[in-house]
Amino acid sequence: MLSNAPGVQPRLEFWFDFASNYSYLTVMRIEQLAAQAGVQVVWRPFLLGPIFRDFGWNTSPFVLQPEKGRYVWNDMRRRAEKYGLAFQRPSVFPRNALLPMRVALLGADEPWIGRFCQRVMQQNFVDDLDINQAEHTRRALDGLVADPERYMAAAQAEDIKARLREQTGQAQARGIFGAPTFFVGEEMFWGDDRLEDALAFAVQAATQDSSAE
Repeated sequence: MLSNAPGVQPRLEFWFDFASNYSYLTVMRIEQLAAQAGVQVVWRPFLLGPIFRDFGWNTSPFVLQPEKGRYVWNDMRRRAEKYGLAFQRPSVFPRNALLPMRVALLGADEPWIGRFCQRVMQQNFVDDLDINQAEHTRRALDGLVADPERYMAAAQAEDIKARLREQTGQAQARGIFGAPTFFVGEEMFWGDDRLEDALAFAVQAATQDSSAE
């Protein structure tokens, strides 16, 4: 597990799913806010579907509960306006995102991960595209990597599929029940509206660690 050890840049684990509407808001904001706070973002793609199925749900609670769904889409409009982000309710929700999630896993430690994730999220929640189609995932990689086809092929390998399942299992083991979720060490924060709190906690934890040396 990650922790903010003395002398190390504060770190924030960011657990997300491209199918998650509130993860969209975070993906579009997190790099800039983290840079301003001096916090390193650790990208952790995982799948919400298996977690929901363990709860006995066959889809998002925003679909299963119409009243909650009506509220959420209105809330998304308000929050997107607040942040100055474009937003369009997708015609299919939640969307299958297996392919771009596997690519995100491959690039989780690469400098282009944030931009790639922003492009995929824009495809889903602005352009209303089927993000699981190879052509759209490839387009999200264009200009970010020298050989997009290498990543597209690697995303289909059995070891990457297994790694994504394993990371989803880790999310379940840590008690994650929705996205976005953030961790500072073992301290968990849930929801886009907790992003700023999580960043502040990461900075505070690192400061306390340093003063205790």
